[in-house]
Amino acid sequence: MHTDTERCVRAVQSKDARFDGWFYTAVLTTRIYCRPSCPVVPPKPENMRFYPSAAAAQQAGFRACKRCRPDASPGSPQWDERADLVARAMRLIADGIVDREGVPGLAARLGYSTRQIERQLLAELGAGPLALARAQRAQTARLLVETTALPMAEVAFAAGFASIRTFNETVREVFALSPTELRHRARPGPRTAAPGTLALRLPFRQPLNPDNLFGHLAATAVPGVEEWRDGAYRRTLRLPYGHGIVALTPRPDHIDCRLSLTDLRDLAGAIARCRRMLDLDADPEAVDGLLREDPRLAPLVDKAPGRRVPRTVDADEFALRAVLGQQVSTAAARTHAGRLVRAHGERVDDPGGGLSHLFPSPAALAGLDPESLAMPRTRRATLTGVIAALGSGALQLGVGSDRDEARAQLATLPGIGPWTVECIAMRGLGDPDAFTPTDLGLRRAAAGLGLPATPAALVRHAALWRPWRAYAVQYLWATDDHPINHLPTN
Repeated sequence: MHTDTERCVRAVQSKDARFDGWFYTAVLTTRIYCRPSCPVVPPKPENMRFYPSAAAAQQAGFRACKRCRPDASPGSPQWDERADLVARAMRLIADGIVDREGVPGLAARLGYSTRQIERQLLAELGAGPLALARAQRAQTARLLVETTALPMAEVAFAAGFASIRTFNETVREVFALSPTELRHRARPGPRTAAPGTLALRLPFRQPLNPDNLFGHLAATAVPGVEEWRDGAYRRTLRLPYGHGIVALTPRPDHIDCRLSLTDLRDLAGAIARCRRMLDLDADPEAVDGLLREDPRLAPLVDKAPGRRVPRTVDADEFALRAVLGQQVSTAAARTHAGRLVRAHGERVDDPGGGLSHLFPSPAALAGLDPESLAMPRTRRATLTGVIAALGSGALQLGVGSDRDEARAQLATLPGIGPWTVECIAMRGLGDPDAFTPTDLGLRRAAAGLGLPATPAALVRHAALWRPWRAYAVQYLWATDDHPINHLPTN
């Protein structure tokens, strides 16, 4: 979008928050860059320059605006919507791959050379993988500087900087303030987070309907791994350097996030996973606008706009849970998963809460005795087959996975049918166009609205909803009075 100067100027002059994260506005006279909705008086159009990423603006010599804090805007919805190389690379960078494994590690996961990765990212985003990772490190550093009392040396290494000198230089260059000045500028309001807990605000594009989003997560919560407590969805997180516990509470203009981590180097990755789980980078105006074009769906969208797709923090975990949930009720699926967690999950401490375990990894389940599972023999074989495929690498479901390849890999596994493949694609891989035409609840809702009820006919009609069929599923499911569609009240 940043190449459409006229459209960008209109968005800046109208302070349209819908475009936050789509592009960044740099001002030649002040040498700062802003989000489109910046509250200051818009600059003259001839003084504006537009960039596709904060990293590109920083590389061009602009510093972040202190008023609108463009580094804290919602991410571009393209990286969830698209499935090409650039989108996959951006999801991996957000997850911290470049900081942990370098650009060669990023390229290896994507199956391309480092030169190809750098060339494509530079062509589309105006910055290479190192610059994009550097911009993310700067944002993480700002969060730690402003929300914790950690010594600056600890902040530097937790944010992923190789040295304190690099940390100081980057913060000064990006924010035009030293780390100490940045901390002094932070609002000193009362700290409501418990000691050792980071209090963050996760932004999103309006509107956001929390009912099906948090209702789904709470209704399907695995005992010991997830819970709804005091108005917040809480769960344990398995992270590259350690583990964590997160509490997420819906607010009118943001998601309140409380994070407790065993290793602060996991902060950026934990935030990225929480945003992905809650689908916070979605563009509800684009999604709802297209779905409203179908007169059958329009009343559902108008009644409760802004529905998101409840996703997951770990695609491998969700794949196993999808198998456990085949042909059983939500309650039965929770029971099966809870037993697996108690028998094979790693224990964690949660003072004052009810969380007790991390969901077991495929490696921890490698020696699972199928006879210990209280389920039909065929589903036991399916579960152990998925565990083996994930453990061997034959099945790749990470954030940088190719969605079409992942679907093909899933379809080759015994006991994995189209419903399971599409559920994993929707919630595990984050495909906004995943569709489950054989789902009983979906077919019942479709029939009630006068839509085709047979899978083949429903697929043909759903072509009108592409590329947002996963969101159409949420609106159709919401016609049923099921706990997944209601925000918990206790």
